[in-house]
Amino acid sequence: MSRTKKILAAVIVLLAVTAAFSYWQIQRFAATPLTIDRETIYTLPAGTGRVALEAQLESQHLIPPSIWFGPLLKLEPELARFKAGTYRLEKGMTVRALLALLASGKEAQFPLRLVEGQRLKDWLGELRAAPYIKHQLKDDQFATLAKALNIDPLALEGSFYPDTYLYTANTSDIALLQRAHARMTTLVDEIWKTRMADLPYKNPQEMVTMASVIEKETAVSTERARVASVFINRLRTGMKLQTDPTVIYGMGDKYSGTLTRKDLETPTDYNTYTISGLPPGPIAVPSKASLEAAAHPEKTDYLYFVADGKGGHTFTTNLASHNQAVQAYRKTLKEKDEK
Repeated sequence: MSRTKKILAAVIVLLAVTAAFSYWQIQRFAATPLTIDRETIYTLPAGTGRVALEAQLESQHLIPPSIWFGPLLKLEPELARFKAGTYRLEKGMTVRALLALLASGKEAQFPLRLVEGQRLKDWLGELRAAPYIKHQLKDDQFATLAKALNIDPLALEGSFYPDTYLYTANTSDIALLQRAHARMTTLVDEIWKTRMADLPYKNPQEMVTMASVIEKETAVSTERARVASVFINRLRTGMKLQTDPTVIYGMGDKYSGTLTRKDLETPTDYNTYTISGLPPGPIAVPSKASLEAAAHPEKTDYLYFVADGKGGHTFTTNLASHNQAVQAYRKTLKEKDEK
């Protein structure tokens, strides 16, 4: 073999060895775990290129410094198609898995629990505290939200479906509430169509208002339809509803945690001790179960109920029996206090 051929063969061998070594190093780097010891949220800004991405990942101590980052993207170009967004990085994730995630565009989802029985005011507080939310509701939150939903501000309370909502970074508070409002509108329409005949509601909103009162009066699922029957019976006989949660709602920030006789006697638009019929609107976010109870109350003769001290209520048909139930409840409380 001539000298030239020997040199050429040596060069080819050297190149092959170098290529093999480089390939091995690239694969080794791709399989390297991220330098994090816990779940980490990472945001990739729009317009970030390969060099800027590498610098960002290194500066945020997500990947170890390496000369193999660029070669990995050239060897596996599908990993270079990364998309801007906010991502959830898990402990033990490799560099390749990270780049594959960025290329997939599957952004992190964050949960927000909007709880039944709360007021819209409470929900807005939850939204303000939620991470990665784009806040569009500012000072005049109710007016802004009502305009966005194209509804009367007085109809906002109770018009959102309680559930856990998942959202990605930069989702707006209004967008989340629009989702909750659409779900509640659909649910109310469905339940309204299947409601029991001859209920004393003029429209679906009154049914939602009744459901909100039921929601605040009992957390016992088996009692909801019975509680509804009491209020339905009172509406039909012209009795005032006389339910404490409506008084509390009407007091707003004046409520300090305890209701007094003066509170019960002080008129507000929502005080059902002083007004006849239903309050002018919902007093909380009702659950589906409470909506169903409002649409399908039990058929009873009950006109009163009071807590039984055991988590439920005692239902009665007349004032004398009700007063006895009240005394029994007070006795139970006294016995608990003495233990």
